Amino acid sequence: MTTATSGTLRRGPILASLLIAAFVALLAQTVLNVALPSMMKDLNVNENTIQWLINGYMLVNGVLVPVSAFLISRYTTRILFLTAAGLFAVGTIICAFSPNFGLLLSGRLIQAAGAGILMPLMTIVILTIFPVAERGKAMGMMGIAMICAPAIGPTLSGYVVEHYSWHVLFYIILPLSIFAFIYGAYSMKNVVKTSKPKLDALGVILSTLGFGGVLYGFSDAGADGWDSTTVITCLVVGAVSLILFVWRELTAEKPLLELDVFKFGMFSLTTVINVIITMSMYSGMVLLPIYLQNIRGFSPIDSGLLLLPGAILMGIMSPITGMIFDKIGARWLAVAGLLISAVTTYEFSTLTIDTSYMHLIVTYTFRMFGMSMLMMPIQTAGLNQLPQRLNAHGSAMSQTLRNVAGALGTALLVTIMTNKATAVTKELVVAGNVDPKDQVKMADVIQHATVTGINHSFTIATWLTAAALLLAFFIKKTKPQEEKVVQTQKEAS
Repeated sequence: MTTATSGTLRRGPILASLLIAAFVALLAQTVLNVALPSMMKDLNVNENTIQWLINGYMLVNGVLVPVSAFLISRYTTRILFLTAAGLFAVGTIICAFSPNFGLLLSGRLIQAAGAGILMPLMTIVILTIFPVAERGKAMGMMGIAMICAPAIGPTLSGYVVEHYSWHVLFYIILPLSIFAFIYGAYSMKNVVKTSKPKLDALGVILSTLGFGGVLYGFSDAGADGWDSTTVITCLVVGAVSLILFVWRELTAEKPLLELDVFKFGMFSLTTVINVIITMSMYSGMVLLPIYLQNIRGFSPIDSGLLLLPGAILMGIMSPITGMIFDKIGARWLAVAGLLISAVTTYEFSTLTIDTSYMHLIVTYTFRMFGMSMLMMPIQTAGLNQLPQRLNAHGSAMSQTLRNVAGALGTALLVTIMTNKATAVTKELVVAGNVDPKDQVKMADVIQHATVTGINHSFTIATWLTAAALLLAFFIKKTKPQEEKVVQTQKEAS
């Protein structure tokens, strides 16, 4: 295989093709959340069934990410990108014209297969074509796609389902996905060196059962509770499989995922911080829509619009943050961002049933401003320490753990909210001597109890953010010098 040299490489078009494809993939991942109730009626399926459009996407995506390190090593950058973008486009076509749930789910799973390959590939290509001194700016551009798409998705979805059929969501994504494929076919070059590694089949099976079981278990716990037989079974199978997977990767000659990445202190530290931040971030993404729609009675569009200014600011700040990172490193960016995030998350723990819409917008926008200083700089700081041979494994590990953290954060925070709300409801009923059959009084009790539950959940998220803030003081600026050491050792032997 021939790879483009630094002298002939046009980095702009390559980065643009990756950003376009990533934006479309992330948009598709989040666009259905608000549309699910409408789709349930149209497709004549229940809540448990329709959730597979989200859970199935997440599972396929989560299972493919650990395999991505092998795929990136085995196949050329161009072939892998076109395969991923092509799968995504085909899945979108199936979804757009599907007359029933079965075909729609098939299309979503094909979409997820493409996205599961695409996201780690994007990180590897950026790490390969940009020197360490310019990676912050490049990863900041990548942050635009990762931030804006999930924020635009709910707003777009809310508008579409109020005025049109849910099919229109896929009609919007379809031309974008086809354009991403065509533009990528023109601009993508081979930039990552390939080899012929042997696929660790047992590692694939164990990682699929492990990460798949844990992801589904955590996700289902948010809906069915931690005592659900399905949740317990998935978590037990997932945990046992993950233990066996770790043992396999430590003993295999050619492991699916190199656990050696955790021998690098800064990668380990930044991974832990990113996991905590991801869990905390989901508090706003999950709890605010519940508060806005269930407590305040806002429409899906109003809920989406509240999140939009923060997303736009985060998108604007992402490349700026990247350039600052290139100058000063991640530590003080992370400290400043986590301070802002901690204060604004605490502010959300003081919600009432009368909190003004403007106060919510301002607080959420400042929270996203703080978050814009965190995700990409911290991830880049950790990946910068890895030698090039471990880039694919580090990216896959980081992405996988963030997926797990997102599912865990959602399940944990929803469970905390639900348990607290249930306990407060009982207390208020007893204290106020409320008759459970009195629907008007019970509705008022449940409303106040739910707000208390949401506040309690945001309090937990505040403590998580504070823990990440303490760890952020230990972040250091690093360079991938280990590659030279490894090479010198090999030559000496």
